[in-house]
Amino acid sequence: MKKYLIAASILSANFACLGQDINNVLTAGADLIHFDVMDNHYVPNLTFGPMVLQSLRDYGITSNIDVHLMTKSVDNLIISFAKSGANCIIFHPENSYHIDRSLSLIKEYGCKAGLALNPTTSLHYLDYTLDKIDIILIMSVNPGFAGQLFLPFIYKKIKQVKNILNHNNNNILLSIDGGININNINKIVNYGADILVMGSAIFNNQHSYIKNIQLIRKYIK
Repeated sequence: MKKYLIAASILSANFACLGQDINNVLTAGADLIHFDVMDNHYVPNLTFGPMVLQSLRDYGITSNIDVHLMTKSVDNLIISFAKSGANCIIFHPENSYHIDRSLSLIKEYGCKAGLALNPTTSLHYLDYTLDKIDIILIMSVNPGFAGQLFLPFIYKKIKQVKNILNHNNNNILLSIDGGININNINKIVNYGADILVMGSAIFNNQHSYIKNIQLIRKYIK
């Protein structure tokens, strides 16, 4: 049976004890950590930078960490986050002056590369990049805040991207980010998702992280 990866978005974590909270969610069964970087320009929020990632590595976090750059500038941050311990770096193509150069820069620093597509971003960005990327991240909410509701028209977009990937017969993983919960998760994976980025559904719940993740996996069929 195919294993769908659960990426815990630390945007919903407890920042007063971030290292321990991440350890707890990984012990509970999360497969990787999703690191949302916001600059208060591209999106209306400000989160954290490479220093926080480096501090997590120094604390002893060894899991895979996907860095999602929601920033107006990407190349300098690519270098900084790669040096701080990122395993994969994902950026929004409209924020790079030269998409091919930015993707090559990520690979040069030994990380996997990904493109993030906002709800209404055109799929034409994939026309000349499929041979250079490892992950496509589809935003199922408008980026900037945790706790938003999944946008229903994204099901169509997931299916369209999955058809493109199947047609090209490659190993690119399809990640979905935003508003995922037990009520829609089964439909999302059936449409083609490989990675489920979840924050509120894991961190902000009356149950323990273990129970939350067990419940999530129960609804993935």
